[in-house]
Amino acid sequence: MGYKEIILKLPPGYEEEELLRAIQKEIGTSDFSHQIIHKSLDSRKKSNIFWQMKVDVISRHISGERPEPSPGLQIPFRKRDKKIIVAGSGPAGFFSACVLNQAGFQVTVIERGSDVIKRAKGIKQFETTGVLDEMNNYAFGEGGAGTFSDGKLTSRSKHITKEKTFMIERYIKAGAPPEIGYLAHPHLGSDNLRKIVINLRNDFLNAGGQILFETQLTDLVLKNDTVMAAITTTGEIEADAVMIAPGHSAYDTYRMLIKRGVKFRTKHFAIGCRVEHPQELINEAQWGKKYLPGVKAAEYRLAEKNGPLLPVYTFCMCPGGAIVPATPFKHTNIVNGMSFFKRDGRFANAACVAGVSIERLLQKETSPACALSFLESLEERFFTYSNSYKAPFCGINDFIQKKLSSRAVETSYPLGLAPAPLWELLPPDVSVSIREGLKNFTRKIKGFETGNIMGLESKTSSPVQVVRDSHYRCDGFQNLYLLGEGSGFSGGIVSSGADGIRAAMQLIDNS
Repeated sequence: MGYKEIILKLPPGYEEEELLRAIQKEIGTSDFSHQIIHKSLDSRKKSNIFWQMKVDVISRHISGERPEPSPGLQIPFRKRDKKIIVAGSGPAGFFSACVLNQAGFQVTVIERGSDVIKRAKGIKQFETTGVLDEMNNYAFGEGGAGTFSDGKLTSRSKHITKEKTFMIERYIKAGAPPEIGYLAHPHLGSDNLRKIVINLRNDFLNAGGQILFETQLTDLVLKNDTVMAAITTTGEIEADAVMIAPGHSAYDTYRMLIKRGVKFRTKHFAIGCRVEHPQELINEAQWGKKYLPGVKAAEYRLAEKNGPLLPVYTFCMCPGGAIVPATPFKHTNIVNGMSFFKRDGRFANAACVAGVSIERLLQKETSPACALSFLESLEERFFTYSNSYKAPFCGINDFIQKKLSSRAVETSYPLGLAPAPLWELLPPDVSVSIREGLKNFTRKIKGFETGNIMGLESKTSSPVQVVRDSHYRCDGFQNLYLLGEGSGFSGGIVSSGADGIRAAMQLIDNS
C-alpha cells in the first residue's frame, strides 16, 4: 500500500462527500483510506474563509512510504513497593498519577474537593443562591479548575509532543471528540469534561490507583530534607514521595509550603478583568457575517505592547460561553470564563489583562508571601465593593473615558452586576495600561467598545514560582515535587498536564 500526505482547502460547511471528492481529485482514485492530521480555519480574508487541512492517504494506487511514527511516551513498568501521594486532581496531578501508576507505583490521589457530580451541585447552588461552597467551586474539586472551563487544549509550551499525545489519547479514550487530535485550536467544553473526568477516574481506579475526595493536604511530616508523611483533613498518610499539584488558587497550600521551608520566588503574572460582547458582534467583525456554516463561533486574540506602559492582551477567549464566579474562598470576588462544547451561547468573553511583576506594582522588592497577600487583598477589594459576589462592571467605552453611564445591560454572569468605576478598583499601573489597550482593541474589532468589562481576573497565572532542581523536586528536598500551574512553571490544561508527566518520569528514572 502506498502513502501520500496532501494539503486541501475546503469551504467552512463542507460535507464528508466533498472531502472524499477532493481527495479523489488529488490522488486520481476512489480506492483509498484517509486520516485527517491537521485542520485549521483561515479567516484572514472575510471573502474567502476556508478550512486548511493536512490529510494522510493510503491506497494501493499511489506510491510513497509512510514515515515511521514518532515513539510515544515510554513508561517502564516494574512492580514497586513505593507509595506515592499526589495532592490535587487537576491535569498536572491526575496525569502524573496515571504515569506513576502505569510504572508500578502505589499511587493515592487526594483532592480537597468532591467528585465532579457533587462539585457540580455545589457550583449550581452558588450560582443560584450566592452561597459559596469552599470545597466545591470553580477552583476546587475533581479535575481542577479546567473541568468547569472551556477545556482548551492549546499550549505555547515547546517540546512536549510526547506528553501532549499521551494526554490526547486518554481524553479520546475517555469520551472526548476525536477532532481534538487534529484541530489547530481544540477544546473539550465543560459539558464534555464533566463526563470525561469520571471515565478517566474509573480507568485510574481499575488500574489499581486510589482517589480520596474531600481530603485536603494541610501539612507535611518532615525528617531533615525528606517528607515522611502527608497530614490531611482525614488523617496522616505515609509516603515515599509527595507530588503536590495545587493549582493557582490554593493560597493556604502555598503558605503551608513556605512555612515548611519550600523556596519560592516571585515572577511575572497578569491581572485585569473580563470583557463580554454578543457573540454575533464578534462573528460579524471576524467573518463579515453572523453565522458561518460548519464553524461554532468566531474567536479573537488581541495584544498591545503599550510602549512604556504594561503589555495588555486578551487571554482564555470563550466564544459562545459565559463569565462565571470563580472565587474559591468567601469574601473574595473573582471571575473566569467557560463554555460548552457547542459554543452556542449568546455571548463571547475573554480576559483582558496586563502583564506585570509584583515588584513594579508595589515599587519595592517583595517576598512570595507578600505577593500572595497583595493578590488576596485585591480579590477582597472587589468583594467589598458590592459586599457580594456581584461582578463590578462598566461599559468598555466608560472605562476608556473614565465615566460611568447608566444603561440596561444583558450578561451571561449568573450572580448579577454592580456598576463600578473599575479603573479605580484596579491598581493604577494596570488601569492605565488596560485603558490604552482597550483603545487599540476598538480599532481592531468593529464594535468592541460597545461591550462590557467586569470583575477581577486574577488567576491567569501564579504570581510565584517554586525553586526546583533538574529532577523537578523542590530545591533542598529529596522527595517533594510541586507541579502544574501551582508550581509557576505552566498554565492551562496541556502545559500543566505535561509538567506533571515530566515530573513523574523524573521520579521513575530516579527510583
